[in-house]
Amino acid sequence: MASTLRTITPVDGSLYVERPYADHDTIDKALRDAKTAQTSWRHTPIAERIAVCSRAVDAFVSNKDAIAEEISWQMGRPIAYAAGEVSGFEERARHMIAISTAALADIPMEKKPGFTRYIRHEPLGVAFVVAPWNFPYLTSVNAFMPAIMAGNTVILKHSAQTPLCAERIADAFRAAGLPEGVFQYLHLNHADTERVIKASEVNFVAFTGSVPGGQMVETAAAGRFIGVGLELGGKDPGYVRPDANLEHAIDTLIDGAFFNSGQSCCGIERIYAHADVYDAFVEGAVELVNKYTLGNPLDPATTIGPMVRTGAAQYVRGQIKDAIDAGARALIDPETFPEHQEESPYLAPQVMVDVDHSMEVMMEESFGPVVGIMKVQSDDEAIALMNDSPYGLTASVFTTDVDAAQTIGDQVNTGTWFMNRCDYLDPALAWTGVKNSGRGCTLSVLGYDHLTRPKSFHLKTAL
Repeated sequence: MASTLRTITPVDGSLYVERPYADHDTIDKALRDAKTAQTSWRHTPIAERIAVCSRAVDAFVSNKDAIAEEISWQMGRPIAYAAGEVSGFEERARHMIAISTAALADIPMEKKPGFTRYIRHEPLGVAFVVAPWNFPYLTSVNAFMPAIMAGNTVILKHSAQTPLCAERIADAFRAAGLPEGVFQYLHLNHADTERVIKASEVNFVAFTGSVPGGQMVETAAAGRFIGVGLELGGKDPGYVRPDANLEHAIDTLIDGAFFNSGQSCCGIERIYAHADVYDAFVEGAVELVNKYTLGNPLDPATTIGPMVRTGAAQYVRGQIKDAIDAGARALIDPETFPEHQEESPYLAPQVMVDVDHSMEVMMEESFGPVVGIMKVQSDDEAIALMNDSPYGLTASVFTTDVDAAQTIGDQVNTGTWFMNRCDYLDPALAWTGVKNSGRGCTLSVLGYDHLTRPKSFHLKTAL
């Protein structure tokens, strides 16, 4: 097995980062240090935790431009948008810090003569966070910041595609004066990632990634009786009702489908448009997609960059070809995108019609710049199709009827239900999924419940 992590940039196929994988001695030391540090960190006053973590956010944000450029080189996001991830990181981190005092406060019980009773949020111990490359800071901050605020220590394993992200976060905590051992990172191969999950020092695992990756985590953690949080992606739908503001629906859904080259767990991957607006929606969608500029992500004019690697692009090309062979039509001519290259990560965006649920492009996660659009005749048909999926992360409806949006949302099996927006995480709301989109919860006050355990205090004070 390779002893060195090598990050190949999708920008030009060159070697961008090279790091040694952690050896077993390094891994064992990190586990020991995390466990030791947690015994004192858990008793650190919440006000002090707030101060340290707030300084870490300040330090991180101060390097926004350099971090944005590294994101572009590591995974291909256009530089015009890469800095937005730093802003999103800051929003989520500051929100989870701000609500920590209330979220972690003791829960008092009603008065009972002769007794003092309350429930305390106890930290779990050592949290192992396994983060993906597609939104490397946004996905990881959801777990590590509230974990630390709750009194846990954290070991972060980042994707081999985005190793600099773990190092940047560590730099920020170091600058903030976080005690040694409270936050650490390890560059790990797959076998050693499993080894850490199985380690007795680890008390919780937060994983964001693929369904097979989530199955690996559950298998590795089996029998250990520890918490596991899994965010495993989706095949998120959008429904356009006849009363929708069509221009807004087109702009929002197309951005939701193609932002980050479609490489978003909560990106729009299938659209259902009511027959009354279907033709106009499709026409507007094609017109908008044809305005995208595919190219080098370091060019400020680029609006859609390469996919993370050639293999990922080839998978999407295969979905498109299979759908066409089954009767679907592709409405975007790749030749109108000069940077589109076969056998490369540079893949032109694609809009498909005459699709149905017999096609993989409408059922399995594409994680790329393609979206299928189906015509529906009613809300009931849209609901049935939205629910006809092994995934359930987010879903959205575009309508001016709030009551209809709530009624439909009650019937759609999803973790988050949107009206007139999509592809967004509000840190005040629970981020969770159903079915193959995973289990557990991050963000919001509920996110703290998954990073702590309840401990009941039942004190008889009158004798």
